[in-house]
Amino acid sequence: MKQLWKVGDLAKLTGLTLRTLRFYDQIGLFSPSAHSDSGHRLYNQADLSRLQQILSLKELGLSLEEIKSVVTGGHFSPLQIVSLQIARLKETIQMQQKLLAGLESVSELMLLKQPVTVEDFTKLLEMMKKSQEKVILERWMNWEHRLDQLGDLLDKNTDESNQGS
Repeated sequence: MKQLWKVGDLAKLTGLTLRTLRFYDQIGLFSPSAHSDSGHRLYNQADLSRLQQILSLKELGLSLEEIKSVVTGGHFSPLQIVSLQIARLKETIQMQQKLLAGLESVSELMLLKQPVTVEDFTKLLEMMKKSQEKVILERWMNWEHRLDQLGDLLDKNTDESNQGS
């Protein structure tokens, strides 16, 4: 028997909010493969694979509209998407390693009381800027996730208040 997940279980499993999963369904990006007799969304393993593709593409910086086009158009296989994600991660690691080497080099010069040139600082600043852009994007995505969670909480409280009336 195939394992099926309700939307709440899928949210817990993936760390996505209910609101995000509902929104993805609403825009036709990620819909459940089935519904229970009582109308609950039910997701199977193929759905999980598709969600992994969507989240990978989102992490790569694609807009939801672009992701929808890629996923529905079949332009990329799951293997290609994972490969893209691996390449992006390797690029990030490489950038961080360059920043680390640059910082260590400047630190060594300072420890040896050697002059640090304007060029040394300029290279370091460029590497820091590139690294910082990634951090800013990650923070923005984290805030977006927290705002979604807050929205879910507010929706839940509103629903409970309406049921109590």
